[in-house]
Amino acid sequence: MARKSAPDDLLAPLTLAVGQEELLLDRAVAQVVAAARAADPDTDVRDLPPGTLQPGSLAELTTPSLFSERKVIVVRAAQDLSAESVKELKAYIEAPAEEVIVVLAHAGGAKGKGLLDAGRKAGGREVACAKLAKASDRLAFVRGEFRTLGRSATPEACQTLLDALGSDLRELAAACSQLTSDVEGTIDETVVARYYSGRAEATGFEVADLAVTGRAAEALERLRWALAVGQPPTGITYALAAGVRSIGRLATTGRNMRPADLARELGMPPWKVERVRQQMRGWTGDGVAVALTAIAQADAAVKGGSDDPAFALERAVVAVARAARAGSGARSY
Repeated sequence: MARKSAPDDLLAPLTLAVGQEELLLDRAVAQVVAAARAADPDTDVRDLPPGTLQPGSLAELTTPSLFSERKVIVVRAAQDLSAESVKELKAYIEAPAEEVIVVLAHAGGAKGKGLLDAGRKAGGREVACAKLAKASDRLAFVRGEFRTLGRSATPEACQTLLDALGSDLRELAAACSQLTSDVEGTIDETVVARYYSGRAEATGFEVADLAVTGRAAEALERLRWALAVGQPPTGITYALAAGVRSIGRLATTGRNMRPADLARELGMPPWKVERVRQQMRGWTGDGVAVALTAIAQADAAVKGGSDDPAFALERAVVAVARAARAGSGARSY
């Protein structure tokens, strides 16, 4: 298999699905399986969960059957395989069996890189399945979903959907599918807003932004709305903690650094650095500690330590808002 397989050759002897985005990994596997079954309806598919490929089992899995049907062997979390299993796979992909397709789902990165390099050297077909960290990439994903579904959606509709649902690709894909099945004609922002009203405005991060600036009443109102439209309580505690920690991190960084340097140092986009700077007014080191303690208590409560997680969240929001005002009139950041 020295010749490199074409990207669109779904029946290539080896496919490398590389990355950590589960939806894209699952789709890469599903495409290969669908192509194999289209070529041979009797294709035998063995989708091996992480940790189930044991040393010595590969030979049995890849042995041609008596009835000569095609086989697809899917190895999940290939980066975590034992050294013996990696050795066997490396030997196999140098001389693959006929009518057998192997799909290696690999997280990428340094762990297990030797197997990935061997697969590439052997000419394996590679599919990128990395997490979409940039908003522009997620927006392109939404546009691509609508195109794949054969429907037209305005740029404003795609952006509104992304704003409403966030970064979970499974949720975004499901929303695109629902909209295309329920709505006739071009999908615009009005349609998206009607289906997902309140989701963009009532996220945990907006609750956090209001709380860290001391606006308790507004934060509580948004909190109740967020819970009413189905925002998970754990996501809200995460957003509160992230907001307070950002203030603490920025406060302990050099005040004379340029915004671009601060952004690199803290791993934040420049616009967020500027926003956190504005939110810091009124905060003290003690206030940050008090707020984080209250958030930790709320987090424990919403994960099963309380019969009333909503009340626990309300207490945390009030504690954060009070901490944000504690420095008024005293020494603050």
